[in-house]
Formats: sequence, structure tokens, C-alpha cells
Amino acid sequence: MSTAHVLLGLLAAGPRHGYDLKREHDERLPQAKPLAFGQVYATLGRLERDGLVIESGQDQDGGPERRSYELTDLGREKLDEWLASTEPPAPYVTSTLFNKVVVALLAAGVDRARDYLIAQRDAHMSRMRELTAAKSAVDATVGDVVAADYALGHLDADLRWLRTTLTRVADLQKEVTA
Repeated sequence: MSTAHVLLGLLAAGPRHGYDLKREHDERLPQAKPLAFGQVYATLGRLERDGLVIESGQDQDGGPERRSYELTDLGREKLDEWLASTEPPAPYVTSTLFNKVVVALLAAGVDRARDYLIAQRDAHMSRMRELTAAKSAVDATVGDVVAADYALGHLDADLRWLRTTLTRVADLQKEVTA
């Protein structure tokens, strides 16, 4: 995820303080890693330096001074370009799950790999149940449901791969013991 682009998208609705951007990010992207305040302000500094946002005001409201930011025309243009571009599928397998299975097969053997695959399958199914329940919660927002659907899709793909790999590991074990 490009934090800069997400902040530009949040600013598309109008000027915001860094604090408001962080809070809105965490609310609107509920399954994403929460942003740190330092990350928000560092990103706003780069966006301002690059002419994509400008300071639109300051206020204190009884607390520390807070600067508001708003999109520039160039910022809106960059946001539109980002939204219009598609994300290329990842060219490499970059999954800790995949890496652990391969290393378990190479370093620890078929039994260890099988045990890991079974434990991981159980963990995936547990997480899927949690996400399904979260989608059904009375207070679930559209953002919660969309995020849960996204995570469930990825977990389902992993689960299919885990099942296929368990079958392949069982076949390998038959070959080794024959």
C-alpha cells in the first residue's frame, strides 16, 4: 500500500489535520496496519515538498498547534493517475507460509512439513471463522465487510494451496517409504 496515495485519497474529501488523517485511515481501512503519527507527518512533509498538498490553515483548539493540509491540482492529478493504474500481479512467491513449507521439506523432512501444513490449515480456518463472524456483527461497517471479504479471499486461496500441498507431501512420503 502506498501511504502517500491513501493520504491523498483521504484529502480528496477536503482539508484535514494529520491527526484526523491517521484516525480516518485506521477507521476506513480497518484490517490494515494502523499508521503511526510519525509516518503520517513524514508523508505529509514529502507530499508538501513535492507540491501535492499545501498547508491550508492552523488551529490550536486548546491543544498543540495543528496544521491542516489540502490537495493541490497536481496532488489530485497524481491521485487520479494512481487510481487509474492497475496493480501488476506479483512476479515472485513472497510468502512466509510458502518459504516455511519448502524449508521444512528440505531441512526437517516430510513428517515435519506435514505437521506444519496441518497446523497452518487449522490456523487459517480459525481466522476465517473470526472474519466471517466479524462480517456479521451488528456494528460492522461496509469497510469492515469489504476488508473481511478481501482477507477471506486470500485465506481461501492459501487454504486451497495448503490442501494441495498436503496431498503432494503425502505422495512424496509414499515415494520415500516405498
